[in-house]
Amino acid sequence: MTELAKKRPEFRNINALTDLPTYRLPAAGIVSILHRISGAIMFLLLPFIIWMFDTSVSSEISFAKFSAAFNIGLGFVPGWFIKLVALAIIWSYLHHIIAGIRHLYMDMCHAVTKEFGKSSALVTLALSLGLTAVLGAKLFGLY
Repeated sequence: MTELAKKRPEFRNINALTDLPTYRLPAAGIVSILHRISGAIMFLLLPFIIWMFDTSVSSEISFAKFSAAFNIGLGFVPGWFIKLVALAIIWSYLHHIIAGIRHLYMDMCHAVTKEFGKSSALVTLALSLGLTAVLGAKLFGLY
């Protein structure tokens, strides 16, 4: 028997119930997945973004309606829920643009090392979450 004919290792599919809870995705992988999720959120909430823009710039009366939607709500939807949806849009935009700049920088500078990928992913997460917290505090009236 030759070396090649010996028992080769078997690679099986990942079991979602047993393997995924213990699998640790690297920071760069998390940023990559969140980049896709943030793009999907921006796309899916595009009608809400268009409604916000339209009602905020159409007239003074529609701007008052727009402001009231954030304070007291709109029909059966409470104001805090509209603020949460706006916060999701804020996070998705910030994360998507920061992660996009990260990817463009890595493409232009050929800086594709494991260390740089991890550090730039952590910076991307910190910046997007930090800026979202600051803008969310302003949105919810904390300052």
